[in-house]
Amino acid sequence: MLNDKVGVLIVGVLGHLATTMIFGALALKKGLCKTTGMVTALKDFSGMDLVGPEDIIFGGWDIRSGSLLENSRKLMKEIHFFDTKGFSEIQEEMKMISKNIFHGTMKNCGEAIEELSPQIKNKETNSLRETINRLMYDIELFKKKNNLNRVIVINLASTEPPLLVDYRHSDGFALERTIEENHEQAIMPSTLYAYASVNSGHPYINFTPSNGAMIPGILDLAETREVPVMGSDGKTGETLVKSALAPMFLSRNLKILSWEGYNILGNMDGKVLSHDENKRSKIKSKDQVLSRILGYKPHAQVSIDYVPSLGDWKTAWDFIHFEGFLNTRMSLQFTWQGCDSVLAAPLVLDIIRLTTFAHRKREKGLLKHLACFFKSPIGVEEHNLFEQFKALQDYARQQTSNGYHAKDGVDASYCDL
Repeated sequence: MLNDKVGVLIVGVLGHLATTMIFGALALKKGLCKTTGMVTALKDFSGMDLVGPEDIIFGGWDIRSGSLLENSRKLMKEIHFFDTKGFSEIQEEMKMISKNIFHGTMKNCGEAIEELSPQIKNKETNSLRETINRLMYDIELFKKKNNLNRVIVINLASTEPPLLVDYRHSDGFALERTIEENHEQAIMPSTLYAYASVNSGHPYINFTPSNGAMIPGILDLAETREVPVMGSDGKTGETLVKSALAPMFLSRNLKILSWEGYNILGNMDGKVLSHDENKRSKIKSKDQVLSRILGYKPHAQVSIDYVPSLGDWKTAWDFIHFEGFLNTRMSLQFTWQGCDSVLAAPLVLDIIRLTTFAHRKREKGLLKHLACFFKSPIGVEEHNLFEQFKALQDYARQQTSNGYHAKDGVDASYCDL
């Protein structure tokens, strides 16, 4: 592996997902856990020189006060994903990461997110440009302080209300003007982080459903600044199953009449999604998969309810009503139960590794080969999980056959996790 120190700044760094992902990366670094759940640990990617956890430095922003160390202790009790001995080996590194955490922004974030930290909202008096400059300063300070070769910004924050995209977001020039004229209601927090990252020349990944991060103006800016970007909304649970099951019905010419899904979850994500405006962003992201795969739109509803006692666990019950030969109607039901953060964390690590590779290779714009990781992959019409994964495999094969393992084009031996 090349000596390529990569900084990862996380929006929502004190959240369950970020804490689990950082904890997992440190556990991998110490050899305390396996790579189960990580796509890039499959043999398809063994020929690529992907960054390992020992070369990743974490930091980020959050609107809440807190400690990664205390968060990880709480998660251990709630999820039971690790033992005390293993925890003691990485707690010092968790403390060090806390020195790389900055105050986030709450501009136009909506009532649900404002409730998480009202004291910060009351201090938000800066203009959009001033806020962006502060975020850009944070990025460069993080890079310099940790002597990093590159920085990636990844959004793992709570879901924002949907942004109404219009002419003010149409391209980079329009977005610049919107920021300079301080149209706060036309810009979401996710837009500010995305702009600060891309304008500074650093890749940006949106793992949330928040559409403010992937507006046309940001995509245009990414092309201009020649940096990779991708999103949106990590595909980890019910939608993952949909994108795998729907092709089965299609390949057997069975007509899906209706597909009803009911989701319950706890943690902070569930609390934020209990607000209707935030829930709309999530449901819109989950609702488009079936029609894209099937070529027609069956009756489909997705419901999401917050159940505090579930904590970081989520349950989805799905009912599929379909029609077969001789107009015979049948049904399939399944229940998906999983730990939200544990399902998502290895995928975030995969995305970090693959985005670092793309940046080192000087790729720019949308990383469409990462579509299999997202519910709403920007710029990609294919939603069949197997076709999406094939595209990622093809990309990996192409990089290996080209012998392109490093930024200078020199072959480098693969270093396993």
